[in-house]
Amino acid sequence: MKLHALAASLSLAGSLLVPGLASAEQIGVSVARFDNTFQTIVRNGMEDAAAKLDGVTLQMEDAQSDPSRQMDQIRNFISAGVDAIVVLAVDSDGTDVITKMAEEAKIPLVYVLHPPADPAALPANTAFVGSNEVDSGTLQAKEVCRLLGGKGDVLLLMGPLNNHSSLIRTKDVHDVLATDDCKGMSIVEEQSANWDRLEASNIMTNWLSAGMGFDAVIANNDEMAIGAIQAMSSAGHDMSKVVVAGIDATPDGLKEMKAGNLEVTVFQDGLSQGAAAVDAAVKLARGEAVERNIWIPFQLVTPETMAKYEAANR
Repeated sequence: MKLHALAASLSLAGSLLVPGLASAEQIGVSVARFDNTFQTIVRNGMEDAAAKLDGVTLQMEDAQSDPSRQMDQIRNFISAGVDAIVVLAVDSDGTDVITKMAEEAKIPLVYVLHPPADPAALPANTAFVGSNEVDSGTLQAKEVCRLLGGKGDVLLLMGPLNNHSSLIRTKDVHDVLATDDCKGMSIVEEQSANWDRLEASNIMTNWLSAGMGFDAVIANNDEMAIGAIQAMSSAGHDMSKVVVAGIDATPDGLKEMKAGNLEVTVFQDGLSQGAAAVDAAVKLARGEAVERNIWIPFQLVTPETMAKYEAANR
């Protein structure tokens, strides 16, 4: 699996680690949810990066969306004396405790994808790798606004209500719709589907059954957008009369775009996020400096530009 070319341009402190460098690091990795499509892409990026580094071993654990389980995994990593810890957090509420545990144990800690409660105040030996969520929902909502000419009713599918990315993406949509160019648009209903395709499909089915009128469906991620598409298709809804938008540019999302069902998504480079997280964790374990916050840009994806993203995030 190839890492997306964007990885080469990351503004990390120092150059990328050199494969084959004689060293040995055990990195404990706690992932919020193994069965989440985008988190799987991030995991693939971690595994690809580690495979290129002699002596670097990842111990992957699935928190199964359970904050308590994730906390136990961190404790186990510390007890086992791992050289660094990477956390894809279930939610931001417990990250202060995780950060304190790692700091007291003097073990380097890297958060990836889901930021900790206060990424600007991380202690030494700790970093965050991700993308600026202010850009994701903003790019998405501005494109929907452009396609609708600044007028129309919107249904909004949100991620978990305790998740930083979900909260910011939702705020982005509200902020864009409040601008002069888009003030003819309004959100008629919004509900959390927890990043999940089936939950989104069920919510969309209920909205359709209630006779909800709408011109666009904006989802915080592609999986929920796909669930909405499946529900509309099953109900015989005319897809040519609705704009559907997601975020992540997953392979399944791009398939729906190619089929003409998804008009907007936003590329989040999960492979590069995973690779950068491993890179940062190993550097910290070796006593090297890294940037406190390592940003990987979001990019708008439309049917006109999707071809350049089809080989990414696989």
